[in-house]
Amino acid sequence: MLDVPRVEIRFHGRGGQGAVTAAKVLASAAVDEGKYALAFPEYGAERRGAPVLAFTRIDEKPILEREPILEPDIVVVFDPSLEPEIYMKGLKPNGMLVINTKKTVDQIVKLLEEHGLQKPRCIARIDATDIALKHLRAPIVNTSMLAALVRAAKVVRLETLEENIRKVFAERPHIAEANIKAMEEAYNSTEVVCL
Repeated sequence: MLDVPRVEIRFHGRGGQGAVTAAKVLASAAVDEGKYALAFPEYGAERRGAPVLAFTRIDEKPILEREPILEPDIVVVFDPSLEPEIYMKGLKPNGMLVINTKKTVDQIVKLLEEHGLQKPRCIARIDATDIALKHLRAPIVNTSMLAALVRAAKVVRLETLEENIRKVFAERPHIAEANIKAMEEAYNSTEVVCL
C-alpha cells in the first residue's frame, strides 16, 4: 500500500467499462480487510460510451468527506482514448497512474510530456482490454484494472478482491470465475515502473 494514512483513488472510464462497479468492489474489499472506505460515482450524460468518473477513499479512520477527489494519490484509466489533461488533473506529485494501454511506459511518458503534463512517480500499465476480451468476451475491463491497481499499489489483497467478485456474481458463478481468471492474468501481466 502507498505509505500514506489515506489513499484516494479516481477512476476514469466510459459508460459500460465498469468503473463505478470497480470503485464499489474496491471499497467493499477494503472494508472486509478492516479499513474504512467510501466509493461513489460522478456521472455526466448517463449512456454507454460517455465519460464516467468514480472515486474510492480508503483510510484507517472514519471518512467524513463526500466530495469528489480533486487531488488523487492514484488515477486509474480504463480507456486510453481519454485526454491526458483530464485524467492527470490534480494527481499528486508522488502519485501513481494505472492505465489500460498497449503503449510502453516510455511511450506513456512521452505522451504526457507532449501534453505538457508532469509525469507521475509510478506508472502501471496493462492491456486490460485484450485480457477482458479473452476471458469475458467483452471489453469490460473493471476487474482487470482492479488487479493492476492491487499489483501496483497493494491497497487491498488480490484474494479479498476475488472474494468480493464472487459475492457480486453469487447468482452467476461462471461470470465470477471468468472475472477472477481475468484478474489473475492482469495481476501477473501488469508492468510497474517508478520514475
